[in-house]
Amino acid sequence: MFVMETNYRSTPQILNACQNLIQHNVRKIEKTLRTDNVDGDNVTVICTATEDDEAVQVVNEIIDLVLRRGFKHWDIAILYRANSQSRVIEETLTQAKVPYHIENGINFYQRFEVKVLLDYMRLIINPNSEEGNEAFRSVINVPNRYIGQRFISEVEAYADAHDLHLYQGLKQMPVTVPYLKGYIRDFIALLDPLIKDAVKLEPSELIYILREGLDYDQFIAEDDIPSPDDSKIANINQLQIAANNYGTIPALLSYTDSFTEELSHDKDGVSLMTIHKAKGLEFPVVFVIGMVEGMLPNKQGDIEEERRVAFVGLSRAMHHLYLTYSRKHLGRDVKKSIFIDEALMGNQPN
Repeated sequence: MFVMETNYRSTPQILNACQNLIQHNVRKIEKTLRTDNVDGDNVTVICTATEDDEAVQVVNEIIDLVLRRGFKHWDIAILYRANSQSRVIEETLTQAKVPYHIENGINFYQRFEVKVLLDYMRLIINPNSEEGNEAFRSVINVPNRYIGQRFISEVEAYADAHDLHLYQGLKQMPVTVPYLKGYIRDFIALLDPLIKDAVKLEPSELIYILREGLDYDQFIAEDDIPSPDDSKIANINQLQIAANNYGTIPALLSYTDSFTEELSHDKDGVSLMTIHKAKGLEFPVVFVIGMVEGMLPNKQGDIEEERRVAFVGLSRAMHHLYLTYSRKHLGRDVKKSIFIDEALMGNQPN
């Protein structure tokens, strides 16, 4: 078997960090990585108090790299272990008007499990509007109520004939099919009290009520028993955290609507992606964020496989590598990833 040991991508400092890290695995192909590239900067480690602070530090560093050090936005990648980690960094990039795109993905607030909850909120806060009509179409069959397009067309025709918006049309239209009648009764029984109290409900409270009332976590979960480690549940947990920053439903919805396609899908912008999606790619500057115990390494993963994942992330960098972590994650105290110390092996980071 031919083992390629020469690396044509990275500086000696980055390659040394990668070698230090992977040598802790027992199950590995023995090889020593070498490069003829010139020396570069040491690996930079950024430690902050919270994920929000971490995102601010990363974005400030990106702005400096672009404005003062001559890099382009497309030279830079931000890598993370799980999709749910993109929410905070997306928000901070947007606030700083730094263009970005999510490789092979969609922005946080457009992800299906997130968007459905936001559309329920749109319907609840303003059922008698065109926006409410659009939200109605989005949520009427989520979770699955076995409602077909033909029935939705009947609701639209009834509402149009009686000069009603769709939710009111559904409430007034006679429904004779027994199973549909039951599902619609339950749908209305959930939403009517929420519509009545919408102005008094805080966004995070409403999200909690919807999750409970719809058995939403069970619906979106990949496994039969919902787990906080499920990627979709992690996304709606992040939505709930974001909602805590807003006192009214319109304020949250206005904020989530501010994530424009132009800024968040700019192919010339900073690349955001999971480490898995980054395989085979390379960037002059790489930030590997969220390097805390439980995330990278993931608490559900095999430690050697998680180390290989981290190796992939680190080895995407050509000239500058940043490893970042916070002392709190999701409001809980967390420890720095063991992989940071393994990669540095006593070397002093910048």
